[in-house]
Amino acid sequence: MLVALRNPRLDWDVLMHAAISGDAQSYKALLEAVSGPLRTATRKGFARFGVEPNDVEDVVQETLLAIHLKRHTWKVGAPVAPWIMAIARHKLIDALRRRGRQVHIPLESVMDVLEAEAPETQPDRQTDLHDALRLLDQLRPRQREIVRSISIDGHSIRDVARRLDMREGAVRVALHRALKTMAMIYRKSES
Repeated sequence: MLVALRNPRLDWDVLMHAAISGDAQSYKALLEAVSGPLRTATRKGFARFGVEPNDVEDVVQETLLAIHLKRHTWKVGAPVAPWIMAIARHKLIDALRRRGRQVHIPLESVMDVLEAEAPETQPDRQTDLHDALRLLDQLRPRQREIVRSISIDGHSIRDVARRLDMREGAVRVALHRALKTMAMIYRKSES
């Protein structure tokens, strides 16, 4: 999915190493550097499956949040681009599944995913769930409902919009803001 993610102006590996060492500026630079390529790759991923790219920003934000929550799973010294690609691929597949589409993945991609999820690289899922629920509890009720419905329960933006009597665009904006708030709360708790 993400063939040429690397931004030639910034070395993502160096930024990631500095970020996990506590350098907030490097962390911000890394997230900004990967955002554009993630958007492009997500648009291409949707196009490859014949899906309108309505949820591109949602997938990008979910990927950035996953990078944030799982950054401790990145192996220092390993290239960061394949790690980011695996996360982005999973978030794209999740988005396609929420839409009710079957996802057919080439065998080469399956091997990449299997290697990325070898037992020694699997995150502590209980810790991640605990962190996510703790962050969710700090959101306003409507934001919490939107994030839980989309990111945890797997409902589509369209379904959430109907249920909450909101426009789809408003749900996307609320999701984006809620994920941004969660990332900010998480950063503050880490420092």
